[in-house]
Amino acid sequence: MKQLLSPALVKNSLSSHSWLGLLVGIMMYLVCLSGTLAVFYQEFERWEQPTVEEFRTLPSEELQNAYRTVLAQSGETHHMYVSLPSATMPRASISSDDGGWFLNSDGSLGEKVSHEWTHLLTELHIFLHLPENFGVIVVSILGAMLCGLIISGFLAHPRLFRDAFTLRLKGSKHLEQADIHNRLSVWGSPFYLMIAITGAYFGLALLLSLVVAPAFFDGKTDDIIPAVFGAEPTLDQAPHTAEVAKALAQMPTIAPEATPFYITVEDVGSAEQYIIVGAQHHDRLIYAEQYQFDGMGNYLNKIGFSDGEAGRQAIFSVYRLHFGHYGGFFVKVLYGIFGLALTVVSVSGINIWFARRKSRDALNNLWLGFVWGAPLALSATAISQLVFHFHSIALFWFCLLACSSLAQVINKELLAKALLLKLNAAALIGLVIAYGVQFNSHALQLIPLAVNISLVAIAIIFLRMAPSKAALEAARSAH
Repeated sequence: MKQLLSPALVKNSLSSHSWLGLLVGIMMYLVCLSGTLAVFYQEFERWEQPTVEEFRTLPSEELQNAYRTVLAQSGETHHMYVSLPSATMPRASISSDDGGWFLNSDGSLGEKVSHEWTHLLTELHIFLHLPENFGVIVVSILGAMLCGLIISGFLAHPRLFRDAFTLRLKGSKHLEQADIHNRLSVWGSPFYLMIAITGAYFGLALLLSLVVAPAFFDGKTDDIIPAVFGAEPTLDQAPHTAEVAKALAQMPTIAPEATPFYITVEDVGSAEQYIIVGAQHHDRLIYAEQYQFDGMGNYLNKIGFSDGEAGRQAIFSVYRLHFGHYGGFFVKVLYGIFGLALTVVSVSGINIWFARRKSRDALNNLWLGFVWGAPLALSATAISQLVFHFHSIALFWFCLLACSSLAQVINKELLAKALLLKLNAAALIGLVIAYGVQFNSHALQLIPLAVNISLVAIAIIFLRMAPSKAALEAARSAH
């Protein structure tokens, strides 16, 4: 069969693919691993605070009373946020800029909202715990580079589809990792490309605004946000408490096909105060349509994410498309499976580079410790938060550094891998036991129980992945 791509193009693409993959591999691994878990952030939030009362409806009068209570307890705030109970998150909360409380079904305040571990996870995915504005751009650039990796990968491997079912797991380390990398790359390529494009959007939109503003807005970057996300209403009202219940009560008439799931009050207490009710249109991919009301709860207009310009609809659909929050829990599971596959692709890509070097040094040990240290660091921070109520991003990175250092001290791949896998399994089992002791019968509720069973299953997988005793003995006796 005639080769469609020239050997020179294949060689150059393979070279660029290797160096590009090495450059972004470490950060890409963290983004993919945390992103796979972040798909289930709603479940993790419920797992993290299982004692919160859950319900599907909250009467308007109780909502308004709770809003007044939280507003009175808060200091000066420019925003108030109301999360309404829904099928995917059957709990309600009200927050100001300084923090918030969950609500009981009678409208009274429950425990404070505290999702510190889940936030650590999502912030690792969104901006790698870097300064937020800078980190979002870095992660978005990774998304753009992932697009480049996918394209260069296809050009570098002209037999990729022909060998789509070739999997040599008992050959050399190089062939094993290459087959895993290439097969998973082919099978999941449409998903990876979609994740890469939507992931690139979040931060690169900030950079693109510098190009769009001169072309379409006479250089005025401040005009872009209202044009894309809707303009704020021009109001002049006497200061008063926002009538959030009145605004919400009108939604069945204004948009009977939509389900409200959040309320935001902007410019709280000022003459410009207005209310936004976010509602999900279940037949659309958009995150929400936003309905605007004045401070007294009188309806003004909607932004037009559900039926406005195509570009506006597309932009507000990126979130659900990227995180898989559409189509129910089954879609989340599919995102989790493909996200895990992309994580393996990221790791195997670096492993291929190491296998080609045909020599070992400190880089091999540090990479091994980094790969198996990341899940261990997530377990350690979860134990720290749930048991000791101690939240620290520094602890996550300290665990990563400690695991890489441990691998370097051991300096034998199989021994280090076995130890780190067993530590991961022990940490997960310890987390589940500590969770049961901490929350007693609440640990047996559906979501906490499902999460904990999953953690035990992952611990078992880690133990099964550990090298056999015979392999470890051979490694110990090797010089």
